Amino acid sequence: MDTIEKNRDVRTGTESTQAVTVTALPDIPLIQPGDNLIQLMIDGLERCDLVLQNGDILVLAQKIVSKSENRYATLDAVSPSRAAIELAREVEKDPRLVELILSESKCVIRKRTGVLIVEHNLGIVMANAGIDSSNIEPLPNRTNGDTPQRVLLLPKNPDASCAVFRQALAEKFDTEIAVIINDSVGRAWRNGTVGIAIGTAGIDALLDLNGHPDLYNRPLRTTQIGLADELAAAASIVMGAADEGRPIIHIRGYAGGLGQGNANDLIRAQQQDLFR
Repeated sequence: MDTIEKNRDVRTGTESTQAVTVTALPDIPLIQPGDNLIQLMIDGLERCDLVLQNGDILVLAQKIVSKSENRYATLDAVSPSRAAIELAREVEKDPRLVELILSESKCVIRKRTGVLIVEHNLGIVMANAGIDSSNIEPLPNRTNGDTPQRVLLLPKNPDASCAVFRQALAEKFDTEIAVIINDSVGRAWRNGTVGIAIGTAGIDALLDLNGHPDLYNRPLRTTQIGLADELAAAASIVMGAADEGRPIIHIRGYAGGLGQGNANDLIRAQQQDLFR
């Protein structure tokens, strides 16, 4: 996917024609616990004749990071608490799944039949604590042939995982890059899911433009850009959400430069959250 746009760079003040290229790394295998995602990224880059350059961005689907970190849970191994059983009855969900949701969350924010909106332990407000069973290979039951349902949890520390990936790739290619882990979430007031950044390294996840001039040289006063989320969403278009098998995306051409910070910068403080 190529996006061409003529705009003024808010950091340099220069006007330029900008082309952003979003490329899926080909032939990424199904990920197993312990797989070396760094080597898989290097191999994928080589397959499409890409050498990382300063300013490049790699976006990884949350699911492959969770799989490599063995963030699986099997519902048959979960003993639901009384609170989970009562809440499961109310929302008509498996109490074992509800127990996992509660264990991965700070609090329940909203609930209705079939869904729990929670504040994840990472601080992200999302449905069902991001726990998912799609695109997960089932485990055969060794005793009676049944297939116990297993689910996948979010990575323990996505920002830290991004930092590890970034450091290794920077050393390999002797270049400054950014890494983002994205996931699909719903949004208040809007139908459908979009990709957001749940982990970042090497980029200003939240880009503060306050003080920069607008087209009429008036300073911006309340403008902050969820930059990492926008990049994550762009990558999601190419990744797909079903059986596409494109979990690693390379982005080149973003002209705003890299930076610091992490995905936690994107989380609105509770006292400023009008949806609580």
